[in-house]
Amino acid sequence: MPLQGNIRDFSTTQLLNLVNLSRRTGTLTIFESVATSEKDAMNQPKMLPGAERARVAFHQGRLVYAALAGQDTGLVALLNKAGKLTDDQARLLRERAKNTRDKDLAVRLIGAKSVTQADIVNSIKSHILDVVYNLMGWTEGPFRFDDETALANDAILVPIDLQPVIVEGTRRRKEIEDLDKLIPDLDVALRFPENPREKFKGIHLNVDEWKVVSYVNPKNTVRMIMKQLNMSEMEIKRVILALSQASLVEIVAKTAPKPLPGAPTTAAGGRAQQRAAARKPDAALIGKLIDRLRSM
Repeated sequence: MPLQGNIRDFSTTQLLNLVNLSRRTGTLTIFESVATSEKDAMNQPKMLPGAERARVAFHQGRLVYAALAGQDTGLVALLNKAGKLTDDQARLLRERAKNTRDKDLAVRLIGAKSVTQADIVNSIKSHILDVVYNLMGWTEGPFRFDDETALANDAILVPIDLQPVIVEGTRRRKEIEDLDKLIPDLDVALRFPENPREKFKGIHLNVDEWKVVSYVNPKNTVRMIMKQLNMSEMEIKRVILALSQASLVEIVAKTAPKPLPGAPTTAAGGRAQQRAAARKPDAALIGKLIDRLRSM
């Protein structure tokens, strides 16, 4: 009989611990939630399983497969995602080897020295871990654990020990919680503390940190900076956390969002906004400050 429940009550981390300790073989499926008018045993709205969201397979307590619904988990897609195949190479392989099993394709690619065995193993492992770390942050969704695996015969299985995955996933979840406490939403802004020259003296920043610092201005929200720099929410929050812990920036209350200098504007009012920005010296002053800091 399958184990069923909701990760709202029995988290993904607890499920992984259960599989790890009992050395279970089987498949965990997580579904979309479909609300009903009934209440469950915890007096919470009862959720029925809808469409499949994710599937994770285990063999004797070890991870062997993971995918989100609709994901292409074929070998070509994973090698392309890991940067081991270019987009053009991946497109050609899909056309020429569309009826080739992944295991056979792996042998051909290794034989042609297009990739190594380590490239294949690491690409598959990286994909599985990305999915599982993502699932460990989910807080809602019906699940079912079946004591069997239903994977394609040609699937390349890369067994992964669960214990270090659970430890790392828990650490990442704690990091996310810390980041969310520091930056509860992306519409807050940043500013330099008093005497920024003294704060930055002797400090070595990486490329991403310098990019964020160059946009520090109470008029620029974190969301605006994130979009301007094409960063993910986690990436910019990590940078801001590091800068904040070093007392190099401070978080200030929300401000009315305005386009960043050089950012696209709407046709209506775009020119007026650009003229207004040009009259304000803040961006230029900040740029000069950054130049001085870099030259110290």
